[in-house]
Amino acid sequence: MSLSYRQPGVVLTDRHFTVPLDHADPGGESIELYAREAVASDKAGQDDLPWLVYLQGGPGFGANRFVGRQSWLDRALKDYRVLLLDQRGTGRSTPATRQTLPLRGGPAEQAAYLGHFRADSIVRDCEAIRPQVTGGAPWTVLGQSFGGFCTVSYLSLAPEGIDTAIITGGLPSLHAHADDVYRAAYPRIERKVNAHYARYPQDAERARRIADHLLTHDVVLPGGYRLTVEAFQSLGLMLGTSDGSHRLHYLLEDALVRTPGGMELSDAFQEQVQSLLSYAGHPLYALVHETIYGQDPRPTDWAAERVRAEFPQFDAAKALAGDAPVLFTGETVHPWTFDNDPALRPLRETADLLAARTDWEPLYDPARLAANEVRVAAAVYHDDMYVDTGHSLETARAIRGLRTWVTDEFEHDGLRTGAPRVLDRLLALTRDEV
Repeated sequence: MSLSYRQPGVVLTDRHFTVPLDHADPGGESIELYAREAVASDKAGQDDLPWLVYLQGGPGFGANRFVGRQSWLDRALKDYRVLLLDQRGTGRSTPATRQTLPLRGGPAEQAAYLGHFRADSIVRDCEAIRPQVTGGAPWTVLGQSFGGFCTVSYLSLAPEGIDTAIITGGLPSLHAHADDVYRAAYPRIERKVNAHYARYPQDAERARRIADHLLTHDVVLPGGYRLTVEAFQSLGLMLGTSDGSHRLHYLLEDALVRTPGGMELSDAFQEQVQSLLSYAGHPLYALVHETIYGQDPRPTDWAAERVRAEFPQFDAAKALAGDAPVLFTGETVHPWTFDNDPALRPLRETADLLAARTDWEPLYDPARLAANEVRVAAAVYHDDMYVDTGHSLETARAIRGLRTWVTDEFEHDGLRTGAPRVLDRLLALTRDEV
């Protein structure tokens, strides 16, 4: 039974669906999906509103939990009923965590189960529930970051289900291996770090002092997270957001405190870092992050860790031995990520098995994309920390009729853009109004 309730300016309805775990075996095991329907209060009685389904970035995150008409949702509700889908394994959709995955069995069974949690399965979930939501009519798909990857898979696998596709900061390479993705990423990350130090030059010395402390002390945060120097460097993921450089600066400025026993990491710093680095709220992200690039016989094989070794400037110990800055890193997952985080430690062997897998199915169909007839618009960011601009533009040229908006604007508020205004611009592009 669907439950409806109100927030300022919007009527929300909880929606529940049952879908096959493996869409190739529709009579086999099933899982549950949750989605939140949103409609403007003054349009709640209009049954003819078109639908927009939102595919969240990640992978491994549930859909945004907006309050009222926040962010891009305000613009979308002017034209659409919106379905905020918790992708399989996230939010209220049959969660996949250290607590639930042991129900599957051991690491081999868990890895086999998680093999069904990539973009192709998410697309087929959308197609399975669309008739129940729209009565069979195609809908608009809005994909943010990884949701954009899913949207390109949707255009490859089931374009008949889409009326219009909108992508923000998430045009993937159609062919690149994970190694290629990270070889392009590390130089972008270095540019972001150097820009941060140019803005806040005092942070370079602060980062060196913190890194030196971590190299000489075994630090375990109050929540059980082991803070190594590599984990500290991964705070650079903050630099991929609009205000992240400023927040990182404030985080670093009171990180160390003098105590009777010598210098220590302050309690305030430790509390914030635990929250920033823990995967307790989104463990699926760490488990399947590199699988989103698996499309050929080569395993992903912990690509971010292997490729990092090709960029010795990211080695904190080497930086401290000279006068080079300690470089932060970005949105990457490593074997030590699982060793450090108590929310992930029980899943390390499962992650190793996923990293070794060699039989991933292709996620994109270049021939079908070249013949695309769906209206598509995408925002591409010049210096996106997460998605390579060159790869994005190459994909944009490969999708027939795709309209791109290449912009310097980058604000990460759930849509990686300025939200209502940017969504309005992309909708206008699909309607040839710009």
